Amino acid sequence: MNKEFNLRLVFRVMGSLTLLEGIVLLFVCLIPLFYGENDAHYFLVASAISFAFSGIALLIGRNHSPSIGKREGSVIVSFTWIIFSLIGLLPFWMSGSIPHFTDAFFETISGFTTTGASILNNIEELSHGMLFWRSLTHWMGGLGIIVISLAILPVFSTSGTQLFAAETTGPTKDKIHPKINETAKRLFLIYVILTGAETILLKLGGMNWFDAVNHSFATIATGGFSTKQASIAYWNSPYIQYVISTFMILSGINFSLYYFGFKNKFGKIKENEELRYYLITLFVFAFIIALSLIDFSKALHFSTIEQAWRDSLFTVSSLMTTTGFCTADYMTWKPLTWVILLLVMLTGASAGSTSGGIKMIRVVISAKACYYEFKRLIHPSAVIPVRYNGHLVREDILTRVLAFTLLYLVVAAFGILVLAMSGMGFLESVGGMITCLGGVGPGLGLVGPAGNFHDIPEFSKWFLSLMMLAGRLELYTIFLLFIPAFWKR
Repeated sequence: MNKEFNLRLVFRVMGSLTLLEGIVLLFVCLIPLFYGENDAHYFLVASAISFAFSGIALLIGRNHSPSIGKREGSVIVSFTWIIFSLIGLLPFWMSGSIPHFTDAFFETISGFTTTGASILNNIEELSHGMLFWRSLTHWMGGLGIIVISLAILPVFSTSGTQLFAAETTGPTKDKIHPKINETAKRLFLIYVILTGAETILLKLGGMNWFDAVNHSFATIATGGFSTKQASIAYWNSPYIQYVISTFMILSGINFSLYYFGFKNKFGKIKENEELRYYLITLFVFAFIIALSLIDFSKALHFSTIEQAWRDSLFTVSSLMTTTGFCTADYMTWKPLTWVILLLVMLTGASAGSTSGGIKMIRVVISAKACYYEFKRLIHPSAVIPVRYNGHLVREDILTRVLAFTLLYLVVAAFGILVLAMSGMGFLESVGGMITCLGGVGPGLGLVGPAGNFHDIPEFSKWFLSLMMLAGRLELYTIFLLFIPAFWKR
């Protein structure tokens, strides 16, 4: 029997989170003032609305019970993204940078969910403040609004476990500290260090500080929003492409492994199967695509081979980690590459990273389960358990992994059907659904790297916004809200 739903606590936590957004929006006001632009007041208004909502929510949440259950955790995490997006879209909408409400919501939730799918055809026309806020939505949503809040706000106390579980990705959570707040602080510190390191390296490569910071936000969060319409191709710099490729790959690794590395616990890194399969898959697919890009009928030079490898590595890294930066239009490549790229979009990178998709850990465990099932058919009396990282995978975890993988594919197929019925083309429906559900960014066809989501039907934009949220919260968290039994006492 479920206990009574703790509505007061939900309002209390939501109020604390929107307070954080209000503070951040107030900080963003400084950007247009620094660059002498006249749109600071839009961020000020949005900040005031965020503070007002926070105040009302905190007032309602007075005298709350301190315990957070699964229902409260799912509601808080799901609605946090929606409310953050509704408040976050205000500067874009009020300023006329994105005049249509649907487009403004799509762009903002794409930012907070680190999808990177855009409706903008004039990115360079946006002010510095709007561009910075757009990238900052990535950075806040990347590691997770809840995790960041757990790291810097004491309001959750020991009740943050359910929030952390509802938001963080993967079937298992690597505990780097027994206290959830301390775990969040350590993950947040790693997040900041990686962001700072990439910013410095991009500045050394010729970007100005503004572009370097924005692209670091988008890379570490695996978001993909750029300050340029041409994305990373704007700079035409092998150095910048290799730096961003490196940090995209690093951002696709389980963040807890960095902590273990800092603590000299390299055994945990060495035995991590997910990391091994993630890197092998990424580089093997990048190599195959690079070969397909080389015309062996012509005289080859090192520059030609290097260009093919760089474009391939960047694209595979971008799509597998669900970042979504572009240096080349892969729709002009061979259809074989489209199949590979769709596979890496579906797979994603590591659990515990900022990437989306099914996650490599689930792919590995599902593949092992299938392989061992064949062995059991050959040897019916043999006991052949599934092992991961040298440990036995419990039946309940195996069931959850297989169920999630099946659910993910079913949702993807259903979404493709819905988008096709809404009037989108076949390539656009397939690419749009997989890229938004996986939090990737660019899709196929007209929503590929050379296009965007500006001209898709309005219904499709709202549907894909829901899919972005569902994918970011790994399906169950958001879909539970639509099951009547979830709400029964």
